[in-house]
Amino acid sequence: MDVGLAARHLLQLPSVPNLPKPALPPMPTIPTMPQPTLPTTQPSLPPLPSLPTIPAVPKLGLPPLPSMPSIPSIPTTFPSIPFLSPPPAGN
Repeated sequence: MDVGLAARHLLQLPSVPNLPKPALPPMPTIPTMPQPTLPTTQPSLPPLPSLPTIPAVPKLGLPPLPSMPSIPSIPTTFPSIPFLSPPPAGN
């Protein structure tokens, strides 16, 4: 479509009348309430009573552990079982 033709087509359309915008009534002013202020001089709290001191409990030493009997070492090389091991390579 030709741009000039489209512009002429838009110019021939009746213009939408501007509707008057209704004026909003002014908002009523909200009266500001006076903020309650805290008194700056607070009464001093009485001192907390000191906790009674707990006497230190002496640490009980554990008795020495009995020495473990030596466990015989397990051999890491197992003897070859003829049915489960591959045949020797010297054959």
